[in-house]
Amino acid sequence: MKYFKLIILLIFLPGILSAQSKNPGKLAHKPLYQDPVYDGAADPVIIWNKKAKKWWMFYTNRRASDAHATGVTWVHGTRIGIAESADGATWTYKDTANINYHPTAQYTYWAPEVIENKGLYHMYLTYVPGVFADWGHPRTIVHLTSTDLLNWKYSSTLKLATERVIDPCVYKLLDGTWRMWYNNEVDHKSIYYADSPDLSHWTDKGKAIHDMPGEGPVVFKWKGHNWMIVDNWKGLGVYSSDDMLNWKRQDERLVELPGTGKDDQAIGGHADVIVNGDRAYLFYFTHPGRSKANPAPETSFEWRRSIIQVTELHYKDGLITCDRNEPVYINLKPAR
Repeated sequence: MKYFKLIILLIFLPGILSAQSKNPGKLAHKPLYQDPVYDGAADPVIIWNKKAKKWWMFYTNRRASDAHATGVTWVHGTRIGIAESADGATWTYKDTANINYHPTAQYTYWAPEVIENKGLYHMYLTYVPGVFADWGHPRTIVHLTSTDLLNWKYSSTLKLATERVIDPCVYKLLDGTWRMWYNNEVDHKSIYYADSPDLSHWTDKGKAIHDMPGEGPVVFKWKGHNWMIVDNWKGLGVYSSDDMLNWKRQDERLVELPGTGKDDQAIGGHADVIVNGDRAYLFYFTHPGRSKANPAPETSFEWRRSIIQVTELHYKDGLITCDRNEPVYINLKPAR
């Protein structure tokens, strides 16, 4: 009997090890995260919290469940929500960020970028000076700093191409300087960029991408290439670059076609990418009530609500793809 068990183990062990190597980690929830306050989580950005020893997700806390909201006031008056996770697979609500910047009586926070440099956290945040029923109002990008990721101190307001700018993304270049990409709403929703030697003083450099309108750029390095993913409102456009200046678009967009999982039938929007070892994960948001097959009425809560999903990226022959229906096994390791 002992030898029989050994033979059985030897027969099935390669398959078990193979399955584990293909699917290491914990099966991620679908949907990944649903905001318990207003049911309107959007525009996620994820960072390792060194003190808490957990991953923190910052997101625009849209007020989808506000029954008294008129026009687009429900996407104004928003704060920045925080969820946390030990592994990237299971997320729980933590709090809203304590942002010490609101020079106007009413205000809106959108789509933060959060990075860490030399022990200090930096947030670049879209600020709208009010709560408005339409889209035609100023928006600027402000710089804040924090030592704990929860409490944020105002540093400056960036002088960029216009006063209608949103969705910053910041990346450290090989020479030690920093580059920011953002959406210039005045110039046909093009992606612009600015450079900084120290994260505080920024020089606008003009247009980076203009072949197709988009917002929410996220830049990362993976598989030996530089990548930018942009929300085109018809799926996520993917660009690659050798020099971080000239960007080439691939034909296929990500999370454009409907998924089959729970709350994943509409196009994916404004995303973040976490590269962990040799694997990369796309965290995106979607409006479950806006599926083409069964759209909800535009004034309804179901049409407004949004949730966060995750899918794993795949690389082959110079292209990035993903399958939003594929189970995602994830175990994010602490960031260095």
